[in-house]
Amino acid sequence: MTDTSGDDRRLPPALAELARTPIDYADGEGIDFEPYETFCSTGETTDWLRQWTGNPELDGDAFRVFGQDGTGGLAALWRIRPGRPLTEQPVVFLGSEGETGVVAGSLPDFLWVLAEGIGPLESVLHDDHSPRPEGALPGLAARHATTPRRPARTIIAEARAEFPDFTASVDALCR
Repeated sequence: MTDTSGDDRRLPPALAELARTPIDYADGEGIDFEPYETFCSTGETTDWLRQWTGNPELDGDAFRVFGQDGTGGLAALWRIRPGRPLTEQPVVFLGSEGETGVVAGSLPDFLWVLAEGIGPLESVLHDDHSPRPEGALPGLAARHATTPRRPARTIIAEARAEFPDFTASVDALCR
């Protein structure tokens, strides 16, 4: 179990497998998401967050960045639940043009969202979360998810309801 009180930068097994799984963008019809093979380092995350917010006083400890979209927007685990493992932290998106949003309430739920062909960027930018099953991702979710399979639109709505102030709290960090 991963303790969020430490500085653990090892990918959970589900994210490690996701990094090895091809994701087809399909000329704009698929998922615009590239998972990383490792979490970004503390320094990289801090530098990025400071540049993104214009706030030199921040550190990136609240986020474990594990992937990006084609524009450079980042997907991260948001370490908001003290003492809980990384897999139980919400997945958030911080876009290159200031878009923000909670994608899923946990890593297992995020896997189900991906399985329906919806990536972090798409979950934040679009309200139509119609399923478009994506390649190997449903199998990956079935192997690793510890939450029941639910429609992506339900998972996204639940996460937004649980963390309604995420965007406002991120906006408050900006200078």
